[in-house]
Amino acid sequence: MGVLSNKIDREQLKPGDHIYSWRQAYIYAHHGIYVGEGMVIHFTRRAGQETRSGTILDRLLISSPPLRATFDTPCPRCGDQARSDGVICSCLDCFLSGGDLYLFEYSVSPAFFLAKARGGTCTTAFSDPTDEVLHRALFLLENGFGGYHVFKNNCEDFAIYCKTGLLVVTNISVGRSGQAASCFAAASAVVSSPLRFMTASFGGLALVGCGMYCVSRYVSDIGVRGDVAKVPVEKISEMAKEQ
Repeated sequence: MGVLSNKIDREQLKPGDHIYSWRQAYIYAHHGIYVGEGMVIHFTRRAGQETRSGTILDRLLISSPPLRATFDTPCPRCGDQARSDGVICSCLDCFLSGGDLYLFEYSVSPAFFLAKARGGTCTTAFSDPTDEVLHRALFLLENGFGGYHVFKNNCEDFAIYCKTGLLVVTNISVGRSGQAASCFAAASAVVSSPLRFMTASFGGLALVGCGMYCVSRYVSDIGVRGDVAKVPVEKISEMAKEQ
């Protein structure tokens, strides 16, 4: 664990941990909550419907259901989850789908957060106690977490909510996900900064772009934003029906 990598061994896992595994040559990561006894609760779309963004991402990103679910022989622990969507429970092997295991970090310092250039690996927000985390995950397994959306309500959003109980309360284009925030931050760094016209050198452009990227990522972090509120898990189903 550290700035360079959040990779951990299975023996280090504890119930309530927010874990993730990289997919598609590290293009994106799939997130979930480890609930003990080798099982993970996570939020997904069925095969071919993961992103639901209406953009080219729908073709670039594959589905996040367990890889084993696409085989002819279903996993003896998970069963056939090829057509599963919403909040599901899978064994750790199926969740990882052959990838490595990583631990999402909470209550990191601003300096540490910015040093992790890739979004979706840590947050400055504090995690709630383990019993609250597990209660949210198990409740949402039975009652759902609304519709999947790659930018507004994805697997990382689900895991962060389970850990913190925080929801975005304004109708904006990005949810709690650090991965989604990084995408918007990168776009902002490229096209939105008027400062890019102040320098013609490659080094100057790179410095301005890096600064814009870091600022945009930081202000979008769930632990920094002012447009979030603590929402009881029992209200999630009601909110989903109103959408």
